[in-house]
This record gives sequence, structure tokens and C-alpha cells, in this order.
Amino acid sequence: MTIASESSSAVQDARSASVARAVELVKVYGSGNAEVRALDRITLDFEKETFVAVMGPSGSGKSTLMHCMAGLDVPTSGHTFIGELEVGKLDDTELTQLRRDRIGFIFQSFNLIPTLTALENIVLPINLAGGKVDQEWLTFLVDQLGISDRLSHHPAEMSGGQQQRTACARAMIRRPELIFADEPTGNLDSNSSSEMLEFLRRSVNEFHQSIVMVTHDARAAAHADRVVFLADGRLVGEIAAPTADTVLDQMKRLGS
Repeated sequence: MTIASESSSAVQDARSASVARAVELVKVYGSGNAEVRALDRITLDFEKETFVAVMGPSGSGKSTLMHCMAGLDVPTSGHTFIGELEVGKLDDTELTQLRRDRIGFIFQSFNLIPTLTALENIVLPINLAGGKVDQEWLTFLVDQLGISDRLSHHPAEMSGGQQQRTACARAMIRRPELIFADEPTGNLDSNSSSEMLEFLRRSVNEFHQSIVMVTHDARAAAHADRVVFLADGRLVGEIAAPTADTVLDQMKRLGS
């Protein structure tokens, strides 16, 4: 991932090395005295097969950036791409297909359906699309995530870590090229958090996926290839090959 200034011609250039990118992205909420500029002309690339963490103080625009990139929110201006597709030019059907086939989501609150078992939650995206479950891939996922003995359980019968691992399996069941993770370890204890982060790291190294993770945790960010920092809706820096200490130092500078 790189941060760079972009000319207007770059809007037409969806780089082959990018799994997602933003060009001059702006998101404004409210108007007049109540106006909040959540994103302020952000331009950046997310390279394929990389793990990128997005950090910044509360209200810096981290989740808004992810939601706009994923087509979950509509930017006020600017452009977002998933691969070669400009998200803003897709109709509702095309956008649904993009999110279903090419993007996976992991959220802090798990977002599991309480009336479904773990297995039913995991395969739900495939069932909604009328597809066929790859049993070998399903078995591999649940074994690697340590939930093979929880597939018949409902979310209320599982720990937070088990629910998040179920949500992770659901995000990966269709083998999406890009996974957006919004504070995926925020509700987990330290052991469950480490297991989740190690699996996300493996999904990049071994399964050739790309991950964009919003987090406030320097230890979580240390699992990424790079960390980008936001403040007041703007990109204010990045770190390659981060460690918890280098991330904390940067966050302290932003805080001051």
C-alpha cells in the first residue's frame, strides 16, 4: 500500500497490484454548524496479498474509511475501487454481487444470526447465493479455527472467541480476495485475540488473501505488513513492518 497524490487521470487507473484503492475520498456528515468531515480527500492503495492495519484516535475516520471502501456507506465525493471495479458506478444488484463474491467482513460484534447454528451461520453466504458448499474447504476452515466441535451450537451457547472464529469462517467460506475486519479482536480476551490475529496472518501468507483491519490495538497492528494512521479524517503517516512499540510511539505522537 502506498500513499500518494493523484491526478484526475488516476481515477481511471485501477492498478493491477491493488486489491482496493481510494482516490480523493471525502465523507461529510451533517451540514452547516453540525457538519463533520469524517474523511478529507484520502487517497491510498491496498496492495494484493497484504495485511494492512488502519489506526488513529477515536473519530479519526477509520471505520468510515472501511465502510466507504466496502460499499457499505456512500462517500460524499471521490472514488473507491475493488480491483478494477469502481464501487460508485455499480447498481444495487452489482454491488450486492461484489460484496457477496469478492469481499468478506468480520466485525467486532460478530453479527451472527442467533437462531442459526454455527454451521448455518458459516455457510449462509453460499446458501443465499444459491451456491454449493466446498466441503473440503469448510472442514479445513473449522478445523484450523478450532470450532469443528461447535458447529451444532447456537451463538448464545458459544464463547466470544468461538463466535468470532465462526464469523471469521463465514467471512472466508467463499474465499474472497479481500477481507475487511473492523476491530475483530475488540471483544476477545488476549488468548482468543492472538489466535484470531495469527489466523488472519496465515490467510495472507498461505491463502493469498488481502486484509484491511481497523484496530486501536498496537499489538494487533503488529501482525500487519503495514499500518496507516488517520487523524481528523486525513492520512497522517504509515509504518512498514510494524512492531507494537513503533505503533505505540506513532499513536503517542498523534495524541500529542
